[in-house]
Amino acid sequence: MGSGPAAGSARARYLVFFQYLGTDFNGSAAVRGAQRAVGVQNYLEEAAEKLKSVVPVKFIISSRTDAGVHALSNAAHLDVQRRSGQPPFAPEVLTEALNTHLRHPAIRVLRAFRVPSDFHARYAATSRTYLYRLVTGCPRHDQLSVFERNRCWAVRADRLDVAAMREAAQHLLGTHDFSAFQSAGSPSASSVRTLRRASVSLDPAGPLVLPQESRRLQFWSLEFESQSFLYRQVRRMTAILVAVGLGAVTPTQVKMILQSRDPLGRHQTRVAPAHGLFLKSVLFGGLAAGSPDCAQQESQGRGGREVPGSPEDFRLETSGPQAGGLE
Repeated sequence: MGSGPAAGSARARYLVFFQYLGTDFNGSAAVRGAQRAVGVQNYLEEAAEKLKSVVPVKFIISSRTDAGVHALSNAAHLDVQRRSGQPPFAPEVLTEALNTHLRHPAIRVLRAFRVPSDFHARYAATSRTYLYRLVTGCPRHDQLSVFERNRCWAVRADRLDVAAMREAAQHLLGTHDFSAFQSAGSPSASSVRTLRRASVSLDPAGPLVLPQESRRLQFWSLEFESQSFLYRQVRRMTAILVAVGLGAVTPTQVKMILQSRDPLGRHQTRVAPAHGLFLKSVLFGGLAAGSPDCAQQESQGRGGREVPGSPEDFRLETSGPQAGGLE
């Protein structure tokens, strides 16, 4: 029999979805020690201290994002162990409590769900989608609206050859060794990934851009979907596609770059700026069967129910676990 404050206490694991503007953070991961830099995780765990868990709450983040990168919906799992006799928090109560105690206005917890005790937010993710935003027609970054300045890449051109970019993107689809688009420092043992989707589309200017500016500015969205990505893979692929749009690289050369597996070639060392990148969604499938908004039946086998939790619809995937996103 155990003893001490944890004996008899109720331990619950939750999957939480959260969003943030990455401008003020040194990435999503916590920064430990006496450094001045801070990560999104630092603020989330600080807010979680108010839950008065028997053991400290640690967020295990599904997709680590780099400094300056944003997230429309990232995910993490956490364990909360309440004192003996206290039932687990309801997911909506947990969500409200975390938001109440978050000290940074650029972070928001979207939703929380009960999940089995062996659920892992990084390895259980079946799909990750990144969005990269571009704008053309803006000669200098400081001429861009202050509301868009840290949320898109101002490419110094009046137009892009979008047809060529889309042709080049087709060469990246499928299962390949993406070594040519991997930055140094990646912890991944394998550089083979399956890119399910790569799209380039016109993104109409929103209400934050003045009418006289919207006549000369064009916004573009690049989206990439895979179960997981290599370190800075999305930003490197984006840089190559922009080079194609500017006429510096041909679609055929993109295929040759991919096949070269050389990350230090003439063109593939380019990395798109962090501030244009958004983690759009993280999807999960194959969780234990339960109610529509939670999976609490830990004694049941892995079923085919999906757990909703981001603005995107969840889709059930059958591929095995891989390392998480590292953008």
